[in-house]
Order: sequence, then structure tokens, then C-alpha cells
Amino acid sequence: METLLARLDRIAGGRHAGYRVPDEARDHPRTRRAFTVIAWLLALELVIGLSAVVVAVVLTAGGVQVGFAVWMRSVIVLGMTVTLFYFAWRARAGYYWAYSRLRLFAKIFPVVTLVIAAIPGLYPLWMVTEQIVFSLILIGVADYLDSDHMRASFPRPGNQGTTGDVRA
Repeated sequence: METLLARLDRIAGGRHAGYRVPDEARDHPRTRRAFTVIAWLLALELVIGLSAVVVAVVLTAGGVQVGFAVWMRSVIVLGMTVTLFYFAWRARAGYYWAYSRLRLFAKIFPVVTLVIAAIPGLYPLWMVTEQIVFSLILIGVADYLDSDHMRASFPRPGNQGTTGDVRA
């Protein structure tokens, strides 16, 4: 299993795929607490995403026309959430690349989601509401990842001095 994960990490993490932060930073109580909250927020995102699919299915079964954009959005949100869970899991294991990706996407996805939600007539009101809630939760994830403690715990490769465990 670890071999498969290492390959996936290499694809997702690029040249810094093997770089891990020091154990004391990764295992610090504030770091662990932040990742616990992040996991709960992502679980809430998953529930919201699944709920959107259920609402679309129920509406369709009731004879309401549910547009292609709603179905695509629902599938994309679930895929994004699973990807964010993977990043969070690998970041919790100390991989800088995963922390970096999670932090980046937690900032980008809300902006993209809110811009798309603002397109008149693209989504029904319930889906726009779902997108706003989704974005607010991800902003919360980004806030945890951007804390001084987390940024200090996950120094960029090359900025950490002699600390850090480099594994290929």
C-alpha cells in the first residue's frame, strides 16, 4: 500500500513529494488539533456534497427538471472533497506538498465556487446556497492552514535549515 501511495504522492507532490516536516512539528498538539478540525470540516463538506446529490435525485424523481450544471457541480464537489481528504491525510502525515496543495485549494475553490454561483440562472437557489456554505467551510479550512503555527510547522523545502526528513 505504501508503494502505491508513494507513487501517487510523486504525481501529486512533484519534486518535493518525499519531503516531510520534522516529527515534532507534525505531532505538536496544535498541529494535531488543527488537522482534527480540518477533518471535521471536510467531513461536513462531504455531507453537503452528498446532500446536493440526494436533493437532485429527489427532485428528478419528483419530475423536476434538474440541469446538467447541477449534476456536474455535484460530481465535481464530491471529487474535490475526496481529493482534499487525501491532501489532509498526507499533510497530517507530515508531507509538505500535501499541506501546500490543501492550503492552495482551500483558497482557490471558494473563489471559483462563489464566482460560478453568481452567474444568473446557472443554478437553482438551493444549489447556490449549497455553494455558499461549501465556500464558507473551505475558507475555515484555509484559515486553520494559514495560522502562524501551521505555516511554521510546514516550512517550504529549502527554508527549514537542517530540519526536515527528505525521502524519495
